[in-house]
Amino acid sequence: MCMQCANVGRRGFLSLSAAGLVGAAFATRPAFAASTTTMSPDDALAKLRAGNLRFMSAAEECVRDLGKQRAAVAQSQAPWATILTCSDSRVTPELIFGGVGLGELFVARNAGNTADTATLGTIEYGAEHLGSPLVVVLGHERCGAVSAACEVAEKKAKFQGSMKQMIDEIVPAAIAMRGRDGDFIDNTVRENAKRTANKILIKSKVVANLRAAGKVKVVYARYDLDSGAVEFLS
Repeated sequence: MCMQCANVGRRGFLSLSAAGLVGAAFATRPAFAASTTTMSPDDALAKLRAGNLRFMSAAEECVRDLGKQRAAVAQSQAPWATILTCSDSRVTPELIFGGVGLGELFVARNAGNTADTATLGTIEYGAEHLGSPLVVVLGHERCGAVSAACEVAEKKAKFQGSMKQMIDEIVPAAIAMRGRDGDFIDNTVRENAKRTANKILIKSKVVANLRAAGKVKVVYARYDLDSGAVEFLS
């Protein structure tokens, strides 16, 4: 190979190497949203309240043009609330908060609305990178996972595998509510939501710091399966 070709080859290699390093540097950076909501935590909470009232009074009107929404949010998202709720098929945040459209809510769901590592990471991503100003832990009436935890606390019921680990997260709330006035399961639903909200602030420095700065609010609530009402408890 001639020296001229060798020089070109070396220059090309160095150019590609530099480009690769730059690309790698960008690849390791966190993916920030192109834009974030301008809504405050209190504004977001008020919007959820109003949406739930709309769902209760005229559920059939909670329908949006999803085609237009899909096109509008395909390239970026700026959710104005993060909802941690149960996987129960009857609890759908986008519907019970008034037909909220695509790109508006950042939702994490698991049986019993607990805050495991993956869920905490999801909430942190929503708060820090997407700019979601409100976190709602939403329990619900007649929750199966909570009912199972109450059976463990009251009757020493046994569960196996990953289900046991999931339920064990809720058992302390059930033990705390055992013997209290009122419905045992419903009291535990409320207590579990409260403990989960507290856990988010204790376990996540990211969320705690944003809350201290007034950029994020963390609240907990209960959804009534019969009436459709969301009761904010904090």
